[in-house]
Amino acid sequence: MKESEHSFLEGRTIEKASLIFKALADPTRLRIMYLLSQEECSVNHIAEVLRLSQSAVSHQLSLLRKQKLVKFTRAGNTLYYTYDDEHVIEILNQVITHVEHS
Repeated sequence: MKESEHSFLEGRTIEKASLIFKALADPTRLRIMYLLSQEECSVNHIAEVLRLSQSAVSHQLSLLRKQKLVKFTRAGNTLYYTYDDEHVIEILNQVITHVEHS
C-alpha cells in the first residue's frame, strides 16, 4: 500500500484514546469498571464489595469520570455510578475473554 493510500488518525483522537487506555490500565479502576458493568453502585457499595476505602473509590471514580468512562445519578445525598458507554464495556469484556483464552 502506498503512503498516500493510508488513513491516519487525528492527533486529538489518538490523545483521547491513549488517555482512556491509561485510565483502564490501573487494576483498581478495571475492577470498578467490571463491577459497574454488572450493576449501578454507590461509592459505599463499591468500597464494600472491592474492599477499598471510600476515599480511594471516590478518587478512582473521579479519574474515570474525567475520561467519560462512568457517569452518576443522585438520589438524595447518594451518588449511584454506572458505566457511561457500552463500547468501553465491550472492550473490557473482549480483553477479559482474550486473557482467559490465552
